[in-house]
Amino acid sequence: MTVKQLSMPELVDACRELGIGHVGLWREPVRSYGLDATAKLVRDAGLTVTTLCRGGFLTAIDPAERAAALADNRRAVDEAATLGTDTLVLVSGGLPAGSKDLRGARERIADALAELGPYAERHGVRLAVEPLHPMFASDRCVVSTLAQALDLAERFPAHQVGVTVDTYHIWWDDTAPAQIARAGAGGRIHTFQLADWTTPLPEGVLNGRGQIGDGAIDMREWQGYVEAAGYTGAIEVELFNDALWARDGREVLAETARRFVEHTA
Repeated sequence: MTVKQLSMPELVDACRELGIGHVGLWREPVRSYGLDATAKLVRDAGLTVTTLCRGGFLTAIDPAERAAALADNRRAVDEAATLGTDTLVLVSGGLPAGSKDLRGARERIADALAELGPYAERHGVRLAVEPLHPMFASDRCVVSTLAQALDLAERFPAHQVGVTVDTYHIWWDDTAPAQIARAGAGGRIHTFQLADWTTPLPEGVLNGRGQIGDGAIDMREWQGYVEAAGYTGAIEVELFNDALWARDGREVLAETARRFVEHTA
């Protein structure tokens, strides 16, 4: 998504040119190019798919909506397995229309994980619950902190359900370092993502993630926390940014790679 202006073949070519060996994929561009075609493309290029994003949106009350969400998440698990990644990132979902019941919404997420976790395990896929910044609690994700994400994940085996650690969403939370240690001790850090916090936020706020080094977040500090917690996996950069999307995608990818080297250990 950092360079969503690139087609799937263009993305793969640019990664190969820059020596980037891992890529996190989103379902929409994968579907546009074709699931099997994408799997073959990345495999032939020697790329490892780190994660597939996203499943989730599991807070619906209406039975038909809930059944549709569960079916879509099972498809997402299938897609992850086809792409060769062991991790599906979950954005849990916001409050249903007319509801103000945060606790109830979180319990419905737990109910869904109880169904999806065993299904994912059978396909060799882990679910990674991603807490989003509280500004998204009403419409996108009622799970706002790592503590809340872990409270959900720890109801299930770690090889079924863990968490996503994303600097953009947790950098403000002074309890997050301790929660990263908690997640690491339980083997539940399933992916680690970087994006910077820059202000002012754009209208709608969703596409406000800043390029690494442009904002307020100390990337080395957060990398240190996850590494101290035992995480040795890939580090993803995930930027939603209209200004970056308006630029040449290969240029943005090269810049992102340089910034990653500059701002991580």
